[in-house]
Amino acid sequence: MGSASMAGLFVAGCTTVPEEVAAPAVAPAEPTVPAFYASMYAAMPNEQFPIPAVDLARVPERFWRRQVDYRTEHPVGTIVVDRTTFFLHLVQEGGKAMRYGVGLGKAGFSWSGTGDIAWKRPWPTWTPPAEMIAREPELERWSAENGGMPPGLDNPLGARALYIFEDGVDTLYRIHGSPEYWSIGKAVSSGCVRLINQDVIDLYDRVPSGSKLIVT
Repeated sequence: MGSASMAGLFVAGCTTVPEEVAAPAVAPAEPTVPAFYASMYAAMPNEQFPIPAVDLARVPERFWRRQVDYRTEHPVGTIVVDRTTFFLHLVQEGGKAMRYGVGLGKAGFSWSGTGDIAWKRPWPTWTPPAEMIAREPELERWSAENGGMPPGLDNPLGARALYIFEDGVDTLYRIHGSPEYWSIGKAVSSGCVRLINQDVIDLYDRVPSGSKLIVT
């Protein structure tokens, strides 16, 4: 022990009035996630590429998947994406809808209109469009000529993709999964509608090809 430390001990030993010691700071308790939601967003080890659990502390609670009251004139099975609220609603019977939080495209890249889900793919290959490659030449290695980016946890389309067509023409936009669950509720992607991987799997299982899509 150094002389300075020893001096400190001797000074403390000669003190007749006990020194006040500040109480240790107590970290705020972590909010408890209800078991229902913890299970909903738990790891999915049986997927082709095992999906890790979602840290729901990084996702605002309003964007957690849930069934809600939803009055609309759209028929059951319609997908409605509201860009102002960052919600996707799947219209259900009895004035209900399954609601999911989504991330959307940056200003200038987002698409709106009415389309159809032409087809669906689990663990899809991602092929960036020519316009994107022109902006980001490093994506050339994933071009159609090069076979696209193989599926996996790092693939921008995530665990599932629903392909959006308008009047029979591919819009090049997708509803898809993303491992970047902290981006839900934000405008961060290049135009597509992204969901938490656990959510896009749930949506994929509920929505048949040919379903109507409305992006407002």
